[in-house]
Amino acid sequence: MSWEHDLFALFDDLEGQAAAAWEADRAAELADRARAEYGTVTLASRLMASRGRDVALDLPHLGRLEGRLSRVGEEWCLLRGRGQEWVVPLAAVSGVHGASERSVAEVAWSPVDRLGLRAALRRLADAEARCVLHVAGGARHETYVERVGADFLQARDVSGSEVLVPYTALVAVQSRDG
Repeated sequence: MSWEHDLFALFDDLEGQAAAAWEADRAAELADRARAEYGTVTLASRLMASRGRDVALDLPHLGRLEGRLSRVGEEWCLLRGRGQEWVVPLAAVSGVHGASERSVAEVAWSPVDRLGLRAALRRLADAEARCVLHVAGGARHETYVERVGADFLQARDVSGSEVLVPYTALVAVQSRDG
């Protein structure tokens, strides 16, 4: 009876080792899947989950902008703070602080949330809103956005002179009207 007991103990030990190896493989596979899934998460989807939160955006030549994240689109966001609104192209953002740990998959966004930067800029043009265009290199243009093209906007500054600004050069659009 002793050899049977030893044999069953050996089988139990081998079974326990197999179960532990399977669990270790499964944990590694789940970790790989989680890394792969996170590779599909976009900045916009993380910001979408952060709507309504106070966040800070790091922007070239402007530094850190702080405010409440009120809108997010595929390639832009709207930050409200200190009585002003900032339309910020996501391509210009160099850092985000205070964002939610979660994300909202783009398939769950409403059609309004899918509107691009052009739609946000058209809203400024339609409202004839006075604003400051902050562009790459640190330049600023106090303007009224007049028209919105495919890859640029046309604005008129306070002296009446026209300026064309490519979207790729746009860092932020700051509201000037209360």
